[in-house]
Amino acid sequence: MDHFNAANNIQDLQFFGEFGGVNPSISDSSTYTFLSAKTMFDTFEGNTDGCYLYSRHSSPSNLYLAKALANMEGTENANVTASGMGAITSTLLQLCKSGDHIVSSRTIYGGTYAFLKNFLPGFQIQTAFVDITNLEKVEAAITENTKVIFCETVSNPLLEVADLQALSKICKKHNLKLVVDNTFSPLSVSPIFLGADVVIHSLTKFINGSSDSVGGVICGEQQLIDDLKSVNTGACMLLGPTMDSLRASSILKNLRTLHIRMKKHSENAMFLAENFEKDRLTVKYPGLKSHKNHELFKKMMHAEYGFGGLLTLDVKTVEKANELMEMMQNENLGYLAVSLGFYKTLFSASGTSTSSEIPEEERKEMGLSEGLIRFSIGLDHDIERTYGKMKECMRKTGVL
Repeated sequence: MDHFNAANNIQDLQFFGEFGGVNPSISDSSTYTFLSAKTMFDTFEGNTDGCYLYSRHSSPSNLYLAKALANMEGTENANVTASGMGAITSTLLQLCKSGDHIVSSRTIYGGTYAFLKNFLPGFQIQTAFVDITNLEKVEAAITENTKVIFCETVSNPLLEVADLQALSKICKKHNLKLVVDNTFSPLSVSPIFLGADVVIHSLTKFINGSSDSVGGVICGEQQLIDDLKSVNTGACMLLGPTMDSLRASSILKNLRTLHIRMKKHSENAMFLAENFEKDRLTVKYPGLKSHKNHELFKKMMHAEYGFGGLLTLDVKTVEKANELMEMMQNENLGYLAVSLGFYKTLFSASGTSTSSEIPEEERKEMGLSEGLIRFSIGLDHDIERTYGKMKECMRKTGVL
């Protein structure tokens, strides 16, 4: 993997605008004209390169972004979608049909959990939720109908790290597809080179980085992307989770600075995590030696991008969590908001927000405390100053 440099692969792509612009022109059209009816027919059948029919099928702006993201992840191709959930749902519905089975990590984004637990059974697709860090339990959950193992590289919100190489070996042994949501660790981890078959991102988060667009991407083999876009059987084609061309253009511009931003997110998160730990707070961050998956993450990561921008702080009760978050927002230390990857720090109590779809009993079983605050650490210039102000808020609220 040493030869693979995701940032270089992004930077090396050149897409000139229609009139020589340094940014590619935006294809601000939902439909496209043809000089001949035969060319229209050939394009509809997918037999004409460089011609466009209708933006739900594809558009130049979306293809530019997809190409850049495929280069970032080292896959043959990619397809962008209107949201991260659009990417996850389309992929799983493409790979699994009625009667099939999925093995999933139990600690995943609440929306993904709800889709697997509540929505897919209506299509006779069942899911076994397991501790993804326990490889024996993962393998024991596989049935003759299992088609996919699904996990997040770094889980939301508990920050558990999946051993992608070991999971890949299990998948190959049982002829399964390993589908990995890499939203929390773009650039830091390249799942394809660790054996993943499909890599998904919510582009809404770090990749876009400005909390002004919603988007997703599916990165994988050419055959999968072709299947997803098939006019007859493709989930991305027929379910219609199409990204808008204006959004694709905007995200492509922001992608160019991802390598700079990820380094700063990681640097700031590491500083805060180390100091919170010295303060004897209950902090989790993959960069800390105390994190149970620290060595595993180190083994998988591209070191220059660090351990990511997410950390958690457990203050035991939701009341204390809310009091602290409200004070930090009032002190301009960030926003009490869901999502992640923004230039400002974002914090939320996961049990009552992004993981609220998971039943309380199951949250307790997996160790998701009601007082757990998930921090997406921002791009603060003076992180020591930020730490000092956060510590003062913690003193005032009795957390420290």
